[in-house]
Amino acid sequence: MKPIYFIGWAFFRIFYRIYNRWEVFNPENVPPNGSAILASNHASFMDPPLVGAAARREINYLARESLFRFPVLGSLLRAVNAVPVDREGGGAAGLRAIFDRLLKGGAIILFPEGTRTLDGSLRPAKSGIGLTVIKSEAPVVPVRVFGTFDAFSRHHSFPRPSKIAVKFGKPLDFSKLREEARTCSKPRLKEIYQEVADEIMREIAVLEPRPD
Repeated sequence: MKPIYFIGWAFFRIFYRIYNRWEVFNPENVPPNGSAILASNHASFMDPPLVGAAARREINYLARESLFRFPVLGSLLRAVNAVPVDREGGGAAGLRAIFDRLLKGGAIILFPEGTRTLDGSLRPAKSGIGLTVIKSEAPVVPVRVFGTFDAFSRHHSFPRPSKIAVKFGKPLDFSKLREEARTCSKPRLKEIYQEVADEIMREIAVLEPRPD
């Protein structure tokens, strides 16, 4: 890990262990090298650093493009592998940046739901992650975070010291759908994107906060 990334990684590991009594399950399911998509449910601003701190390798993150306009903040975000995207995260420039990180063998956290949950429940997946998965060769690791909604939801101004956990599922293989997507019609391609997104959310939903 780069020194500045390691500092942040170590800080959040210590913070979550002491402040939130965190538990991490099956981090070995994250490929130690090469491209990978970590697909997680999204309940809180705590989720990206939580998933990243639990992984044993550097991870790339999505960050709103406007944040990079501030010189100091922009430099810091780039140092910790943040990828600039527009507000919705689906613009052409953002997708190019995501694919660039994956082609270079990086791992990146994506949230199939697209935004934070309003009530703590899982939301339906949007097709955007399906597009990313189909157009890459990266394995997809389903990830589920627990307790972050109670600790720091939209309704809280500061994180609370309640217990949190994160669990990594086994990598998913979408090679058959990727093969079909190479020659199928455009309407079918859109269906494939949503099928992939829905399958990822199903795999996230079945993860439970205990070791396998």
